[in-house]
Formats: sequence, structure tokens, C-alpha cells
Amino acid sequence: MKRLVLAVFICAFAAGSASAQSCSTQAMSKEGKPLSGAVKTSFVKRCCEDAAVSKDGKPLSGAAKTSFVKKCQTGG
Repeated sequence: MKRLVLAVFICAFAAGSASAQSCSTQAMSKEGKPLSGAVKTSFVKRCCEDAAVSKDGKPLSGAAKTSFVKKCQTGG
């Protein structure tokens, strides 16, 4: 069980930086201007939650999802 959780965390961290970069770059208004403030924060959080999937395409849940979303939002 510990190996499975460790594998999920490693996968989440490996994909985290790529999706964090894409989420922050996707934060644009309809007019093409970059979002800022609370709107950007909300957009990035939603984007990171949507991107929290395992390699086999199943949504992450629990600690793995929380860790992935936190890492994605910080951009690290």
C-alpha cells in the first residue's frame, strides 16, 4: 500500500510542474488579457483540480489530489 501511495505522489509531482505552467498560461480573459487577482487564483485552482488525473486517466482523490493541486498552484 505504501508503494502505491508513493508511486501516485511521484506521478503527481512529475506532472505537477507541467500542468501548473499550462494552467497559469491559460489564465486569459475572453479579450485575451491576462487574468489577475482572485479571478486568476480561482481559475488556476479549478484548472489544477481538473488536471489531477493519474497516468491511467482516473481522477486522483484524497491526499494525492490535495498534494497535486497544492503543487500545481504553487507552480513548483
